[in-house]
Amino acid sequence: MNLIQIRTQAGERRVGVVSGGGDTLKLLSVFETTYDLAQAAIGARKGIAELVAADEGDGTDSYAAVIAEGRLLVPLDHPDPAHCIVTGTGLTHLGSADARDQMHKTLGEAEKLTDSMKMFRDGIAGGKPAGGQAGGKAGVQPEWFYKGDGSIVVAGEQPLTMPDFALDGGEEPEITGCYLVGPDGTPWRVGFAIGNEFSDHITERQNYLLLAHSKLRQCSVGPELLIGPLPDDVRGTSRITRGNQVIWEKPFLSGEANMSHWIANLEHHHFKYGLFRRPGDVHLHFFGTATLSVTDGIKPEPGDRFEIEAAAFGRPLRNPLARAAEETVVVRAL
Repeated sequence: MNLIQIRTQAGERRVGVVSGGGDTLKLLSVFETTYDLAQAAIGARKGIAELVAADEGDGTDSYAAVIAEGRLLVPLDHPDPAHCIVTGTGLTHLGSADARDQMHKTLGEAEKLTDSMKMFRDGIAGGKPAGGQAGGKAGVQPEWFYKGDGSIVVAGEQPLTMPDFALDGGEEPEITGCYLVGPDGTPWRVGFAIGNEFSDHITERQNYLLLAHSKLRQCSVGPELLIGPLPDDVRGTSRITRGNQVIWEKPFLSGEANMSHWIANLEHHHFKYGLFRRPGDVHLHFFGTATLSVTDGIKPEPGDRFEIEAAAFGRPLRNPLARAAEETVVVRAL
C-alpha cells in the first residue's frame, strides 16, 4: 500500500491511497494527514493499513492533476516543522560489484585507508549482527549526520534550492525511513519513501570534516509513502535532465541486500539517543546511497531537474534545481 499527501483544489489537506494502476487517488475521509493517521494507529495499536481499509473514503482525485497543479505534499510531516527532525547515515551501501571487488583488495591494509574507508570496512564487518534484522543485538555504529528540521523538506515537483554560497547542488537517491515517536517515547516506523538527500559534494570533498556544512540544506521526500516492509532488493534509476535532454542517468541499488547495515541497526543507533525519542516528533532518516552523478564529473545547473524512481515507490520524485539569492547575515549584539 502506498499513501500520498495532497492539497485538494479547495486547498484542504487530504491523505490519498494510490490506486487505479497508479492513476487514481482514493481520498480518506477520517484522516486529513498521515501524522493524524499514524497517531491514531499508535493509539489503537493497529496497523496503518487496517485503519485505511476501514475508511470508506471521501471521493477521488487524479494523480496527474495533483502533479500538474503543484498540489503534492511531503508524505509525512509535522504540524510544527521544528518537531520534524531530518538526519541520515552514510557509508551504508555496498555499491557496484566492481567497487566491492576493489574494496576487498584493500580492506586488510588498515593503515592505508582513510577514515571513511575504515568506517565502510567496519560496517561490512559489523553492520549486520546476527538477529539484527529484528532489532536484536546492536552492530557497529554508522556514520551519522544532522540535516535540518521540517522546514528544509521539499515536496516533489518543487525546486530544490541550494544556498547562494554553495559550491554544488547534487542529488543523492536514497530510501528514507519515516517515523513518529509515540506518547511513551517509543519510535514507530510509519513507512518508507524515496528521497533526494541533496548535498554540496564539492564542499565535502575539500575536507571530510566539512560534511556537516555539505548537508545543512534542503532535501526532498516522496511523493509516495510505502506502508509495510521495504523490499530486500530495491532497484531504481536516478537521472538529471537539462531541458529535454537527459544529461546523466544511472541505476541505483538499495534495500538490505545491497547494504552493509541492517536497517534495524541504523534505527538503533539513531533512536538510542533520548533526545530523539520525544513524544510526538516526526523523524525522516536517510539510509545512504552508492550512486552520485558527481563521481561521473556532472555538475548540475539551476534549471536542471532531478528524477529518482524505483518501482516499489510508484511515481518518481522530481525536483528542479534552483539557487537562492545572495543573502547577507549580520549578528547584532543586544
